[in-house]
Amino acid sequence: MNGNRFGRLFQVTTFGESHGEAMGCTVSGCPAGLELSEEDIQEDLDRRKPGQSMITTSRGEPDAVSIKSGVQDGYTTGTPIGLIIQNKDARSGKYEPFITAPRPSHGDFTYSAKFGTRNWGGGGRSSARETVNWVAAGAIAKKLLSQEGITLKAHVNQIGDVEAPEVSFEEILEHSEENDVRCAHPESAEEMQDLIADYQEEGDSIGGSIYFEARGVPVGLGAPRFDSLSARLGQAMMAVPATTAFEFGLGTEAAEWTGKGRNDDWEFDDGGDPTPVENDHGGIQGGISSGEPIYGEVTLHAPTSIPKSQQTADWETGELKEEKVIGRHDPVLPPRGVPVVEAMLALTLVDFMLLSGRLNPDRVDGKPGEYDTDYHPSNPQNE
Repeated sequence: MNGNRFGRLFQVTTFGESHGEAMGCTVSGCPAGLELSEEDIQEDLDRRKPGQSMITTSRGEPDAVSIKSGVQDGYTTGTPIGLIIQNKDARSGKYEPFITAPRPSHGDFTYSAKFGTRNWGGGGRSSARETVNWVAAGAIAKKLLSQEGITLKAHVNQIGDVEAPEVSFEEILEHSEENDVRCAHPESAEEMQDLIADYQEEGDSIGGSIYFEARGVPVGLGAPRFDSLSARLGQAMMAVPATTAFEFGLGTEAAEWTGKGRNDDWEFDDGGDPTPVENDHGGIQGGISSGEPIYGEVTLHAPTSIPKSQQTADWETGELKEEKVIGRHDPVLPPRGVPVVEAMLALTLVDFMLLSGRLNPDRVDGKPGEYDTDYHPSNPQNE
């Protein structure tokens, strides 16, 4: 199976299955000299982990990360960073009815058809549990970006037919973590919570969407055509499990706008440089960052594993069956999807920062050839 690596220079290679012994990833291309601890990574993992509220799966995973390589005395060394997250609460027995009778609209059938086998416990490699690796790697990317003055955040802007009004970036930073839904508009968050509870009580699930934004992104990230920033962001966001749509700027609403209405007029900023009056282009023009905030939206469909009875076809017995997916599943995905979307945004941006030369691929201090640094290990015999 290919497709387990993301990035050009900042590369993340992941491994693990939902009910396997552990999840993990290798992060290659992180410059040396970045101060990094397990606590830095754990903060985002805690936002993604299961069992954190009544509207998430009750699977009891601490998602505790362990750094196995690439860090010495609290600083990255420039060598691959190895991360491990143990699985603690796997219960595969409830998936036995679906070994040869695939769950509707899941990856069960397609994985078996492609490989002739699959790890069926918890969905194996197709499970959204695998995104724990992405969030761990994304936390490292976020820290690198923050040192370059780049800040990013996401929040849930819609669940079902409940859509939050537009909020400012500052409001997203301040309020999105104050409720279980991770919506930065408190009144909408309450409505969303009630709606989720209704579907949960019915044994069903519901979809929603996540708005993301990045501030401080410099001009010039991205390349024309196939390596455009928008194309690579699209790849990153469409890789998020359950994603059915990705858009930036006006997105699908652009179909209703005229050219004159959408086009951003130019003016001069205080420094005398051209700057767009508006930002309907979402921070990307011609596939390259314009220096304006990058923003967009990711749509996630309702979770496919639900307690309601659904029809499946057992290819081993030739029978049609009515089965219920009995287990611990999220009734909605966006609340736990927020740190995943942030991670993929961070991984994409940090890769382009390295590709463009805005970040030194060897070291973060910008002092090539200098070996006696603040972050180099000290010899205890010299003390």
